[in-house]
Order: sequence, then C-alpha cells, then structure tokens
Amino acid sequence: MTPAPARAAAAPPPRAGAEATTYGAAANGIQVIARAADILRAVAREPGGASQAELAERLGLARTTVHRIVGALESEGMLRLARVGSRYRLGPEIVRMAAAVNRDSLATLHTALAELSRGLGETVDLSVLDGDSVRFLDQVVAPNRLQAVSAVGETFPLHSCAPGKAILDVLAQRGRTDLLPARAAALTANTLTTSAALRRELRQIRQAGVAYDREEHTEGICAVAVVIDPSADAPLAVSVPMPAQRFYGREAELRAAILDARTDLLARLDES
Repeated sequence: MTPAPARAAAAPPPRAGAEATTYGAAANGIQVIARAADILRAVAREPGGASQAELAERLGLARTTVHRIVGALESEGMLRLARVGSRYRLGPEIVRMAAAVNRDSLATLHTALAELSRGLGETVDLSVLDGDSVRFLDQVVAPNRLQAVSAVGETFPLHSCAPGKAILDVLAQRGRTDLLPARAAALTANTLTTSAALRRELRQIRQAGVAYDREEHTEGICAVAVVIDPSADAPLAVSVPMPAQRFYGREAELRAAILDARTDLLARLDES
C-alpha cells in the first residue's frame, strides 16, 4: 500500500495574549510620545520656563513620569535647564529643528547678510529668541584681522546684547514684559542690570529703530541690531558686532545700513 503523503505540521496557534501585548506596547509608546509633546508645548508657553513640579500639576501627570520624560528630552537637547533655578526651557535641538524647517528662508537671508557684511566690512549675525536668551542661527564673518565673532548655536542673555534688546523691545510692545528681569547679571561694567534701566533703553530703541550694545556683553565689543519682522511669532534679529574702536563715531552709518538691510531682508522673507 502506498503510504499517504506526509502533511506539513500546522503552525502553532498564537500564544494567548500575544496580540494584546504587542498592541499594549505600541499604545504605551504612543502615549509616551504624546506626553513628551504635551511637555514641550507646556514649556513653550512659559517664557520663564517651567519646573518639573509645575509640569506635573498642569498636565495632570505623576512626577515620576514627568521626571523620566523630561530627562529623556534633556538628554536629546530638546529641553535645557535655565542658568539659575530648576526651570526647563526649550533646548537647542528644537531651535535647530525649527531652523531646518525654514532652511530655504535662512538660505535666502544669508545672501542679504553677506551683502550687509561686504558693505560695512564687518561681521553680521542672525539670531532668534530662545527662552531668556538669543541664539545665533547664522553668521557672515568679515575678513578683518580684528574680528567680533560668536559661534553659531551660542546664546547670549537678552538684556546684555543688541539683538536681545531689539527683541525685548518687540516683545514689550506686545505687552510681554515678563522677560525684563528685576535684576540681571552684570557681564561688564556697562551691562544694564535693572528693569528700570532696561525700560529706559527700550524707549530709546523704539525712537531710534535700532538697538545698540556698547560693550555690555563683552568689553571691547559693540554692536547694532534690528528685528527683521516685528510681527513674526519668533522674531529674527540681524546684528553687526565689531571691536569698539571701529564702532564709536559710526553709529549713524551703522543705523542707516542695518535699516536698509532690514527692508531687503523683510522682502526676501515675504518672497520665500
């Protein structure tokens, strides 16, 4: 008798609960991502940053959960601790991601920055608000033996530099005075350290249309700056830093040049 052909062994049935376990892991991962996004949004809404305890209370999450997610976001550069205290602000990676989204616009602006640099023979910077600081996004370095150069990605406190004060003025006009410190750190003998002094400075900025840094962040370095589009959600500032010896006596020339450049930069933003 011819033996019957052997049948392939049937695949073992799935273990009970395996599908549910896989689904549960995926759902848990999605929940973590959603909570991380909620934390980032909550921090973004707070100009002065937020502590872990405040985030837990506002989002209705356990402190251990917030601690774990905040730690992961900080390690990825999406959150950073403020210089003083235990409050978190958006980190440099968020700024880099935002810059990547607007890379075409930044490339368009770079051409105008280079033209301003050639016209004045000085370094030109582009910066954006980052918490209570400005972060430098782009730079054109002039070929001078004596230069004023800051690294792209570096941050300066708002109160101590020309682009920071230009942005502060725009925010103050929107009613945002929360970033004016009652007492700020003195980086040089010229740094404006009180809210009253900064308010007087903002009135002068509004009148002149530009902001100046007269050796307030670094001794021997001055700058002029202006916000490109005061109506933008995230104002960009263009600034021209230089050694003090090439600044004093040129304020009117620098003001006229940077205001002309602002018109060009704004037009390029509108076209991009």
